Amino acid sequence: MTISLADRIRDGVYRSGLLVLLAALIVTFAVSLPAFGTPRNAVIILQSVAITAIIALGVTISLTVGGFDLSVGSTVSFVVMLTTASQVYFEAPPVVAVLLGLVAGAGIGLINGLLVVVARVPDLLATLGTMFVFAGLALVITAGQSVSSGATFDGQPAPGRITEGFAWLGRGDVLGLPVPVVVMVVLGVVVTVMLSRSRLGRLLAAVGGNADAARLAGVRVGRLKVTAYVLSGTLASVGGVLLAARLGRGDVGVGGAYLLETVAAALIGFAVLGANRPNGFGTLVGAVFVGVLLNGLTMLDVPYYTQDLIKGAILVGALVMSFSALFKRKDAS
Repeated sequence: MTISLADRIRDGVYRSGLLVLLAALIVTFAVSLPAFGTPRNAVIILQSVAITAIIALGVTISLTVGGFDLSVGSTVSFVVMLTTASQVYFEAPPVVAVLLGLVAGAGIGLINGLLVVVARVPDLLATLGTMFVFAGLALVITAGQSVSSGATFDGQPAPGRITEGFAWLGRGDVLGLPVPVVVMVVLGVVVTVMLSRSRLGRLLAAVGGNADAARLAGVRVGRLKVTAYVLSGTLASVGGVLLAARLGRGDVGVGGAYLLETVAAALIGFAVLGANRPNGFGTLVGAVFVGVLLNGLTMLDVPYYTQDLIKGAILVGALVMSFSALFKRKDAS
């Protein structure tokens, strides 16, 4: 069958449009702003999106099974407060604080999964409910106060502090790269390979594609959905631990801003290489895309109050590129 030029152009836009647009943004900003194209600024961009990308990878896994984890922002807030409070109020060693955070994230994911699978609450409603629950619990465990070294506890100076070992997770570097960037790359590779190459990834995709058909084929749909939410909660908790370490304190509601950022990164990823489905590589590209855009706009002194508008327009464009029939070529049978 002969493919027309128009079909070739549409297919090219569908598959490579977002990557071409990202490259064009980088070239444009680098030409306009010499400081933008420096290795130092590249590291700054990667560091600024690392935590967002890690959390977004968890959202991507929940999207793979046809779900949607709205509780990731609250999970981050809860883990930030839990890890800092355990060190400042109870003098927990950094390793214990990190383990507490990871277990808490996995536990929140387990609760989400059980609400969806056992209680049969729709994904959006279940995770919306836990979003409010754990956002409130993050306030309760610290009486609504921020947590930092030197804070008071029960009217007395808190005995502990945020240790240097814990802070290294957010501020240290490995071979010249910030620790959060290294963690982002490692987890990005793991999630990408898992979703695209492993048996677990294929089963998760089967559940998201057609849960009833997967169930008839002998797939344990419920168990896989719970697994997806546990992984989502765990990755959100990794982001929370890194954020707490970077801040060196626990600020109330600090994770709330990450929900929209992570959703944007995951959804923009649908348009990368014409995947039209949740994928780890696309999520990383989506996070970097948003980071490059905001970094360049900031360096150009574009007013901060217009940046959400521009980011939203880019997200809509990416979704149109991913889902609209205008960019999809369907071969005639």
